[in-house]
Amino acid sequence: MTDKVIENNQVVIMGEIVSDFTFSHEIFGEGFYMVDVRVERLSDSMDNIPLMVSERLIDVNGDYKGMYIVVNGQFRSYNRHEERKNKLVLSVFAREIEFVDEICENTKSNQIYLDGYICKEPIYRKTPLGREIADLLLAVNRPYGKSDYIPCICWGRNARFANGFEVGARCAVWGRIQSREYMKKLSEEQLERRVAYEVSVSKLELIED
Repeated sequence: MTDKVIENNQVVIMGEIVSDFTFSHEIFGEGFYMVDVRVERLSDSMDNIPLMVSERLIDVNGDYKGMYIVVNGQFRSYNRHEERKNKLVLSVFAREIEFVDEICENTKSNQIYLDGYICKEPIYRKTPLGREIADLLLAVNRPYGKSDYIPCICWGRNARFANGFEVGARCAVWGRIQSREYMKKLSEEQLERRVAYEVSVSKLELIED
């Protein structure tokens, strides 16, 4: 049962550790820590992806900055309460970590597969240059009745296809995790730079239950 559920949320990222470990939370005496991993894109830019690691998987007191890792895990979300509202916080939850000497060029260093359910109406729009985009929010089930809520962004043909999806439809997506900076307006004078994480979808399918 558990393995079947884990199959619906699979992530592999390869990249460079670029931060120290910071404590996140503890469950049943097991501490979990956050660290940032820089993952190269094919387009010469990069994504900084937050990784959640158990202290049982790695010595979280070590300094690993500049080291390369391959991570197998899941893309997870939780609601953090701040400023009278909940903020959806996303990170890759590490199941296996392997240190490597280098990441070969043209390796698929950022892959994700999700099988979940559309949990709000897709938002379809066009950019000023005419590029078609659709935003999806996918609920991906975990064991023990929990779900992760994963924002996904589709382009072009995929965006047109996704625009017809109904809430509750089951959907599989393949793609990569991306980080995107944006400016959040806090007041008339005040802007704050923030980072959003989402799945950039390269392929998607409706699944008949």
